[in-house]
Amino acid sequence: MRALITGITGFAGSHLADYLLAEQPEVEIFGLRRWRSRTENIDHLEGRIQLRDCDLRDAAAVQSVLAEVRPDYIFHLAAQSYVPASWRAPSETLTTNLLGQTNIFEAVRVQGLDPVIQIAGSSEEYGLVLPDEVPIKESNPLRPLSPYAVSKVAQDLLAYQYFKSYGMKTIRTRGFNHTGPRRGEVFVTSNFAKQIASIEAGLKEPIIRVGNLDAQRDFTDVRDMVRAYWLAVTKATPGEVYNLASGQAVTIRELLDRLLALSDTEVDVQVDPERLRPSDVEILLGDFSKFRSDTGWEPTIPLDQTLKDTLDYWRQKLSKS
Repeated sequence: MRALITGITGFAGSHLADYLLAEQPEVEIFGLRRWRSRTENIDHLEGRIQLRDCDLRDAAAVQSVLAEVRPDYIFHLAAQSYVPASWRAPSETLTTNLLGQTNIFEAVRVQGLDPVIQIAGSSEEYGLVLPDEVPIKESNPLRPLSPYAVSKVAQDLLAYQYFKSYGMKTIRTRGFNHTGPRRGEVFVTSNFAKQIASIEAGLKEPIIRVGNLDAQRDFTDVRDMVRAYWLAVTKATPGEVYNLASGQAVTIRELLDRLLALSDTEVDVQVDPERLRPSDVEILLGDFSKFRSDTGWEPTIPLDQTLKDTLDYWRQKLSKS
């Protein structure tokens, strides 16, 4: 049994590889990486996974890899996934996210493969959520508020179209915020944790720079999230869309306070105008009852444990630099 993970060098992709190696040893793991991708997230897996160099925007390269690997499962996690970057580079975000997925689908179709394909969508697809629409169900209207969110809506609908048109076994997951060790430093939880660890180590002034602290987000530990990805391809229903969430929302301010409580450092908190977005989603709180009903999944790792592990990750990383 073979699994292909796009974006294996990234945050969720590396944790998914960890999970499969530990819990699904019968699965042979293949991962795609661009030639210039950093590999620190998967260096500890050397010799246990098989990597293939492939830019998803190159249709011929995708065809070649799919012809060789012939996977039973495809976890499509690769994307330009940072919302602020999508404002600066909307064309690149749309091209990377939509064209890459199209190339995967076309390679599967042309070669007559029949894998189960999990498409990692995002709660950002919901965008403008009205007060009476929380917790958000899968049936909620999609009102995207960033180029990134638009790209994920397009991926979502493309997966539905290929399911209906060709019977491709696509499963769309709309993951709400997930975090934990190895999260890129541009993302809020990891960014705060790195700033705190840097202050503790005397590497920066005791000032935490922040953006909008009033936004409310639903956080799940990445290790719970990748377990959900596996259940999506083995127990969920092809053609369906599922929210993956914790069912609890916290403000970004509370998130920062809980991280600061894990440190003895005294800091000042200052708003950085560069961290504010042209438009921001006020609340993302997910209802994951549909996925729980179909697969039995629910998150098990408490947020405080996730925050501690993330802060410890940065403490360790900075101590080695």
